[in-house]
Amino acid sequence: MSRFSKTLIALLVAGATGLAAGTAGASEGYPGIGRAATEAEVKAWDIDVRPDFVGLPKGRGNVDDGMELWETHCASCHGVFGESNEVFTPIVGGTTAQDIETGRVAALVTGDSPQRTTLMKVPTVSTLFDYIQRAMPWTAPKSLTADEVYAILAYLLNLGEIVPADFELSDENIREVQERMPNRNGMTTDHGMWPGAAAAKGGLGNGGKPDVKNAACMKDCKKEVEIVSALPDYAQDAHGNLAEQNRPVGQTRGKPTGAPAEEAAPEAKAGGAAALALANEKGCMACHGVANRIVGPGYNEIAEKYRGQTDAASGLIDKVKTGGQGVWGAVPMPPQGHVTDDEIKQLVQWILEGAQAQ
Repeated sequence: MSRFSKTLIALLVAGATGLAAGTAGASEGYPGIGRAATEAEVKAWDIDVRPDFVGLPKGRGNVDDGMELWETHCASCHGVFGESNEVFTPIVGGTTAQDIETGRVAALVTGDSPQRTTLMKVPTVSTLFDYIQRAMPWTAPKSLTADEVYAILAYLLNLGEIVPADFELSDENIREVQERMPNRNGMTTDHGMWPGAAAAKGGLGNGGKPDVKNAACMKDCKKEVEIVSALPDYAQDAHGNLAEQNRPVGQTRGKPTGAPAEEAAPEAKAGGAAALALANEKGCMACHGVANRIVGPGYNEIAEKYRGQTDAASGLIDKVKTGGQGVWGAVPMPPQGHVTDDEIKQLVQWILEGAQAQ
């Protein structure tokens, strides 16, 4: 084990020990390392909603409000009725009234549905609430209020015919909705990492205990590395510059596969770097690459399309503010209300000038 790994484990142990003990100091083995988390720090992280509804916030929201919120925040990636397959796997579809009665989705066994949707697979309604609350919308996670999450979830449940069109979902009736989830009886705990009842009876062939030893095999090891698959040179930049497509976190970056950009003046480089940083900060790069399509067009495509048009800047500024659909395909771009007017102007100018990253 490396020194880094030992240090990291020490920090985790110290922090956990301090939190459990409620003291400001660290564990005895590592004095001076770690402290107890404050109540505010714990509260900021403790937002998960469990299947037994522990952690569920108070609130309510109806189907009609959820439909409006869905079209504003969600339809651009999931489609107006949650059935789009253009960006992500459909959320709605593949379930029947019989599934709601039995709590087991027949299409998961028969394979009648062309692909598995969210409502086919998920057994607990709390999972949907928890994920929407923590991770959505994609470009602005945790920006929805509890009432908005209830409303959006109510709309999804209505699309799946789990609740009626006039339904108002709340912390008071969500347990009743759980009893109508199409796959509520379809989850199994018959595996090693979550032993469940079968494992308790020794049904896993290992005395009912999960395999957590992870012993290294160390047999029949290859003596040398053999590369059996590689991207050919001619296809390196088939999908744009890979270095520009990685998410802006972590230490791993994509291999540069694009053509070298022309040398720009120092002031242009500084402005390009600032605009690129702003585009990452505001979530623009989740849907647009600089030189490649993701959900929407690449910025190079936009610059080329509007090249020489005197009114291009004003038109694009308005489109970013209010949203739009149809110019680049069926997936709409939602209004970007979290970006200020000055920031929009900066981004549009940068895009029309070629979206230089450096």
